[in-house]
Amino acid sequence: MTSVLSSTAEGICRIALNRPEAMNTFNTELATGLDEALRAAEAAGGVKVIVLSGTGKHFSTGIDLRELLSKERHEIQDFLSLMDLHNHTLASLTKPVIASVQGYALANGTGLALACDFIVASEEAVFGTTAVNVGLICIEPGYQLARWIGEKRALQYVLSGELIPAAKGKELGFVHTVAEKDRLEETTLELARKLASKSALSLRAGKRGFSLMEGLPLERAVRVGGQIFTDLAASEDGREGVSAFLAKRPPVFKGR
Repeated sequence: MTSVLSSTAEGICRIALNRPEAMNTFNTELATGLDEALRAAEAAGGVKVIVLSGTGKHFSTGIDLRELLSKERHEIQDFLSLMDLHNHTLASLTKPVIASVQGYALANGTGLALACDFIVASEEAVFGTTAVNVGLICIEPGYQLARWIGEKRALQYVLSGELIPAAKGKELGFVHTVAEKDRLEETTLELARKLASKSALSLRAGKRGFSLMEGLPLERAVRVGGQIFTDLAASEDGREGVSAFLAKRPPVFKGR
């Protein structure tokens, strides 16, 4: 059985972790397959938005602990680097990525969801940096969590292994939308289609702009934002969008 499923329609690439019998835990095959699928979606000209999900009842409960136990000390670092490879790839993508989360998203599963641009979670979804419960620690997922909710609060969850229901995640700010349990796919696709209706240039510029401006003094951030806006205003899509708005007609974007 293929550990990662991928399909594209309406400008949306849907990538699914496919180890439901193992709660979509990350083993070597799944980690490699996910990274390849993400890179393929980034390279595909017809893809504007990427949606990540898990098959079965859960998003992902982290690293496959059985495979971890099979590693000798000198093999563990390389194994962990592979388990985190998708997070580095996600950080490099120019296309928006939505995590569609059902059931458990724990440990590395929480890290994967947090590495995406948006999280749409079922009302029954649960997050958690739970490695501490088995004598390990969620360093990378904890760092991702800290970016959303602050270091002190994230450290509390990392060191306690406390679970975070979807509603609490929305309250804390890292879950963007909580969907009714039977409407997760529909709610996720509503957001994905809304994004896919925009200019691919604008989507890329938005992601790049936020990345470039993060941590900059206001004066420099404003300059960066101004340059990005200028480039878009001079682009074919930018001119088409403005012209369509003034003419009260739908725009026809070409991604250039």
